[in-house]
Amino acid sequence: MSNFRSIAGCCVAAAAPLLICVPGTSFAQSVTLYGVVDTGIEYVNRVGPNQNSVVRMPNITGTVPSRWGLRGTEDLGGGMKAAFVLESGFAPDAGTSGQGGRLFGRQAWVGISGPWGQVALGRQYTMLFWAMLDSDILGPQVFGTGSLDAYLPNTRADNAISYKGTFGGLTIGATYSFGRDTVNAGPSVAGANCAGENPGDKSACREWSALLQYSTANWGVSAAYDSLRGGPGAFGGLTSSGMKDDRLSLSGFALFSKTKLGLGVIRRDNDGSPTPRSDLWYAGVAYDITPALTLSGQLNYLKYHNSDNKAFLPAARAMYSFSKRTAAYATVGYITNGGQLGLSVSSGAAGATPQAGGAQVGAMLGMKHIF
Repeated sequence: MSNFRSIAGCCVAAAAPLLICVPGTSFAQSVTLYGVVDTGIEYVNRVGPNQNSVVRMPNITGTVPSRWGLRGTEDLGGGMKAAFVLESGFAPDAGTSGQGGRLFGRQAWVGISGPWGQVALGRQYTMLFWAMLDSDILGPQVFGTGSLDAYLPNTRADNAISYKGTFGGLTIGATYSFGRDTVNAGPSVAGANCAGENPGDKSACREWSALLQYSTANWGVSAAYDSLRGGPGAFGGLTSSGMKDDRLSLSGFALFSKTKLGLGVIRRDNDGSPTPRSDLWYAGVAYDITPALTLSGQLNYLKYHNSDNKAFLPAARAMYSFSKRTAAYATVGYITNGGQLGLSVSSGAAGATPQAGGAQVGAMLGMKHIF
């Protein structure tokens, strides 16, 4: 199952690391430089009321978002370790920083771990990320769940404390943020203008999440809850601390000799939306035709309660690995919108939405290199 490591995990862990051993008073510290560059050429049709087409190089993602980072650990003895991660996202089309221009917008945390688990402080993933890591077969690729819910490839929080521990097959975890998003990058996933840490309103822009997961070598199930509080001036309609955007995720995966299956549902209750309740279903499969060639496909369906608004997005991808680090891929997606919904098939860049209730096709050829 060489090609079935989770997409996000492979970008971080699968690398030809540069290890730097730094002598210390009692113990050595190791630091790893890692990263991934992923980009290509995308085609999207039926854009806007004039039904135009666009050919472009997306600035966000092909199969996974591009990034580089540093991670390090120090053995403290007695089963204890100190650790840190500094991870910077960037747009390979123009070389600009991602996540609203942050230097280390993907992750920036320091922590300590032991047999009891790990506690970390800083900007980091919420537990919704870990819950979907194996079940979302196509992951954060350009055509997928991120097209239907832009938060899913961006499940991070500033000013956060986290705990995560694995005991046998059971993993439990939680995060709590005192101010979930300090960047104002316009009404987009790059920044929510919700800094929090306000002595006059202790609930403003808080975030919390929780995870309960059980997995073996061949299958796993996860349940996670992710809650975002609003604040004055916050984007997405969450303009007061009394408003919330909550997601409940239930998911699972199974591995066979050459096949991986994934299934999940996300129930969302969003006070910032005129249609607050929705369900996002996804089901996918990946199959290793050869050790180098993998075919993957996923069906994604979003339905708003008490509304005609809905979207159906099937997508498929073929990926050929030249080596453990370099791969080429072709992916295609199709979206149909219902009611007044006008979501784009592509999460790769802004400016390609169809007209309300419209359908759209997207295709992309790209390349990924891990280092």
